[in-house]
Amino acid sequence: MSHHMMNSSMLPTTHPEHHHSTASSGGGHGSGMMMMAMTFHFSYENVPLLFSGLTINTPGEMAGAFVAVFFLAMFYEGLKIARECLLRKSQVSIRYNSMPVPGPNGTILMETHKTVGQQMLSFPHLLQTVLHIIQVVVSYFLMLIFMTYNGYLCIAVAAGAGMGYFFFSWKKAVVVDITEHCH
Repeated sequence: MSHHMMNSSMLPTTHPEHHHSTASSGGGHGSGMMMMAMTFHFSYENVPLLFSGLTINTPGEMAGAFVAVFFLAMFYEGLKIARECLLRKSQVSIRYNSMPVPGPNGTILMETHKTVGQQMLSFPHLLQTVLHIIQVVVSYFLMLIFMTYNGYLCIAVAAGAGMGYFFFSWKKAVVVDITEHCH
């Protein structure tokens, strides 16, 4: 299929045999629905932000939204690190299990495993659950903001996440998996 056919098939068509009022509450073309751009753009007029009543229309509103989204992305990175720290502090039971394993030249070595557990019905687990819910909601908000394809807001998400990682993850010992791109 050629690009001409694909682009023209996406345009709204009118059918003279169907007469619909534009004041109807249906899902037709005249129902007042906003079309979102599906390519990156740098605009500050009529930019929807998460909720129907929250629309950016001025450069000042875009600047404010940029700052708010930047700090939301920083908060998300900080929340991830805070949850890891809380999890390390709340580990309640530590067990060491030693078992013999065959070694070189017929020798037997003792291998020790550390098992860390946590109780399901405990305050630390409840706190982790609530923080996980908040983290998931914030991550979906950031995803939806990025999906506006507004360049300013996309830069705010990426820069805020980077700055949050810089500030909160500096003392975290981690093995970096360069193939992992999803949080």
